[in-house]
Amino acid sequence: MKITDKLTALRTLMKERGMYAYLIPTSDFHETEYVGEHFKARAYMSGFTGSQGTLLVCEDKAALWTDGRYFIQAENQLKGSTIELMRMGEEGVPSIDEYLKNTLHVKDCLGFDGRTMNTALVERISKKLEGKEIRFSCEEDLVGMIWEDRPALPKEKGFFLEEKYTGKSTKEKLEDIRKVMKEHKASCHIVTTLDDIAWILNMRGNDVKNYPVMLSYLIIEEEKAHLFVDETKLDDAIYKNLKENNIEIHAYNAIYSFVKTLDASCVMLDKNYVNYAITSALKESIEIVSMPNPSQMMKAMKNEVEQKMTLHAHIKDAVAVTKFMYWLKTNIGKTEISEISATEYLLNLRKQQDGFIEPSFNTITAYKDHGAMMHYSATEETNYVLQPEGLLLVDSGGQYLDGTTDITRTFVLGEISDEIRFHFTTTLRSNIALSKAKFLYGCRGMNLDILARGPLWDLNLDYKCGTGHGIGHVLNVHEGPNGFRWKIVPERNDSCVLEEGMIQSNEPGVYIEGSHGIRHENEMIVRKGEKNEYGQFMYLEPITFVPFDLDGVDTAYMTKYEIAWLNEYHAKVYDIVSPYLNNEEKEWLKHATRAI
Repeated sequence: MKITDKLTALRTLMKERGMYAYLIPTSDFHETEYVGEHFKARAYMSGFTGSQGTLLVCEDKAALWTDGRYFIQAENQLKGSTIELMRMGEEGVPSIDEYLKNTLHVKDCLGFDGRTMNTALVERISKKLEGKEIRFSCEEDLVGMIWEDRPALPKEKGFFLEEKYTGKSTKEKLEDIRKVMKEHKASCHIVTTLDDIAWILNMRGNDVKNYPVMLSYLIIEEEKAHLFVDETKLDDAIYKNLKENNIEIHAYNAIYSFVKTLDASCVMLDKNYVNYAITSALKESIEIVSMPNPSQMMKAMKNEVEQKMTLHAHIKDAVAVTKFMYWLKTNIGKTEISEISATEYLLNLRKQQDGFIEPSFNTITAYKDHGAMMHYSATEETNYVLQPEGLLLVDSGGQYLDGTTDITRTFVLGEISDEIRFHFTTTLRSNIALSKAKFLYGCRGMNLDILARGPLWDLNLDYKCGTGHGIGHVLNVHEGPNGFRWKIVPERNDSCVLEEGMIQSNEPGVYIEGSHGIRHENEMIVRKGEKNEYGQFMYLEPITFVPFDLDGVDTAYMTKYEIAWLNEYHAKVYDIVSPYLNNEEKEWLKHATRAI
C-alpha cells in the first residue's frame, strides 16, 4: 500500500470517529528510543525510517517532525508522500503543540493511542490548547486497524545477567529505590522504561533489536513488587531472582486493569516516560509525584564491577575494529568492497569475540557523500562500492555480556582534497580538546561541550546533534541523564552533573551535504582527579582503543599538545591491542600508531 493510500485509509477512520487530527509518535508503550518492529507505526504510515520523529495527520494535510540527524534522510523518504517535513530546532519551524494550536479549530477532536504518548507530552499539548475545548480520543490504535501484516510481539526468551557482570543484586537495588520512595512518602513506584526495569531486575531480553531488554512494566511497593511480562520469555534464573525478591508475575497487558484498582495514597513515577493510558487510569484520589526514576542516576554511575567489565568489552571491541581497519586499508582497490559487505565483515569480526551478543545499534557504513547523513543506513539501492579514494565513515558498536560499546572511525581510502584533510584534522582536534578536559566537580556536559565545538565554530561549522551521550551497561547505547550538548533540548535528558563512573561518548563531526562526513568517536569514563582548596577536580579517561587514521591528519593544523596527546593515545592503543593480533596485523598497527 502506498503512503498516500495509508493516509487516506487513516483519514476514513478518523472521520468515522469525528477526529480532525491523529498523532503518531515514534514510540512503543515505554518511550523506548529504538522500537521493535511491532511498534513502528510512524515508519509504516510515513515511509520515514529514522529512529526519531512524530507524524501528525489532519483532515487535509500531514506533517512530520524530526531532528537534525535526519533532515537529509527524511527529505528523501518523504518525497511524494504529501507529508510536510518539519525540521525541529530550525528558525521558523513551530513545535508540535504550537502547530496544533494554530491548526485545530474550537471543539475539534485530537486522536492518539494513549499507550504510545507519554503523560508529560499530553499534558503539555492540553495546556497549549486551553480555551479551544479540544477533545482527546486516546483509546484506539487506528494504525493497527490499517496495518494488516503487522509483526507480532516478540517471543524470544530473555536471560539473567549474573552479579559478576552487574556488581549489584536486585535486592540491593530495590532497597536503594525504596529509600527514595520513603523520602517522597510514596507507597508505590511505577516503572515503565525498559532499561530501568532490566537494570533493577538484572534481566536482559531480546525484544528490541540491538537493545537487550524485555517488554515489561514494574510496580514496586513497600514489601513486594509486580512485574508485567510475557511469562514464557522468563528463564529459570530470572524466575529464581523474582521469587527471592517477592516479585509477582502478571500478564504484560494486565498493567492497565491493575492500575485502575491500585490502592495507594501516593505514587512515584516519571510523567516524561509513563504513558498516558496508565496515568489516566489511576484513581483521582492518588497523589502523583512525578520525578526521574531513582534507578536512572543509579545505573548511569557505573559501579566498580561494571567499569571493569566495560573495559573488557572495549578491549574485545578494539580488537575487532582494529582488525577491520587493517583489512579495509590493505584490501581497498584490490578486491570489491561495498558499504554492505564492509558492514558484514565488521560484524563477523565482532562475532568472533567472547561474550558478543549483537550490535548495539544499526551500523552506519557511509562512503563519500553518504557520510554527510548522520544516521545513514546502506540499502541494496543506495549501496556504494568503495574505491581507493575519499572517506568511509563507520559508526558501530557491540553488545557484550560485559558491556556496551560505541565507536566511530573515519577511514581515508585514498586521495582526498585539502579541504577534507583540513576538516578531518580539525574534527580530531575537537575530539582531543574534550578528551583532555579537566574540570571541577559540579560541571555538566553543557559546560564542556564548547571544548569540542570550539575548533569547528572557529570555522563557522557545526553539527546538528550533541557531542556525546551516556551509554548503558549491556543496555541502550544512548542513556541519560549524562552527555555533552551546548544547549538543553526537550527531546533529550542529558544535562546532569557529571559524576564519577559515568560513561559517555565524545563524537564531534563535520557533515558537508553532497560531499563528505567525518566523525571521530571515543567513549570516556568520568574519573576523580586531584582535590585541593579549589574543590574536587575531575577528568575524562578514554576507554576506546582503536587508531585514528593518520592518513587524514595534517600536523600543520595541530598544536604540540594535541600531537603529544595523540601520540600517547596511539602508544596505549598499540600496547593494549597488539597482543591479540597476528604478526602482519601487528606490524601494520605499529605503523598505524606511529608517533607523528
